[in-house]
Amino acid sequence: MDIFSAAVMLFLIMDPLGNLPIFASILRHIEPKKRRIVLIRELIFSLIIMLLFLFAGEAILNFLNLRSESVSIAGGIILFLIALRMIFPQPGGVVGLAAGEEPFIVPMAIPLMAGPSILAALILLAHTDSSRMTDWTIALLAAWGASAVILLFYKLFTKLLGEKGLTAVERLMGMVLVMISVQMFLDGIANYMTYTGN
Repeated sequence: MDIFSAAVMLFLIMDPLGNLPIFASILRHIEPKKRRIVLIRELIFSLIIMLLFLFAGEAILNFLNLRSESVSIAGGIILFLIALRMIFPQPGGVVGLAAGEEPFIVPMAIPLMAGPSILAALILLAHTDSSRMTDWTIALLAAWGASAVILLFYKLFTKLLGEKGLTAVERLMGMVLVMISVQMFLDGIANYMTYTGN
């Protein structure tokens, strides 16, 4: 996987367009002057968490004695489930925050930006080729940067796309993510079959 492909995959998993309505609903109850500060802080928290998982991914796998094939198969299943939720959204939204309560790490940084699926994908990237950590870091920064721009200008994107437009884009991204998740699953199965065959 090259840098561009990795960045696109990570961007799709972060799903900034899908998170737009949720972020808007959280920020709506915060003082207008503090909204940008809170959003930037949560974005930075999410980046720090993702970088930690990217660089600690190999150590985590070694500690748990997991093979890359297991992570690839599990990651594919997780991504597939996330993609299904993007295509067929469930009713309900963010819970646990009272009106006016300022979010801190949860739920904006985790799990909306740095959720289980993106963390699993980062561990997989790190384990697949640990010699290309610079490439994976660039891909992560590019995906995070694009997501951050969309979320920082959430009002503009909401007006441009509209509610139906956001729904259509999210479902399209879900379809692409389904294909990526199936490929991850098949790659894991193929690598495992090759390993056991030898």
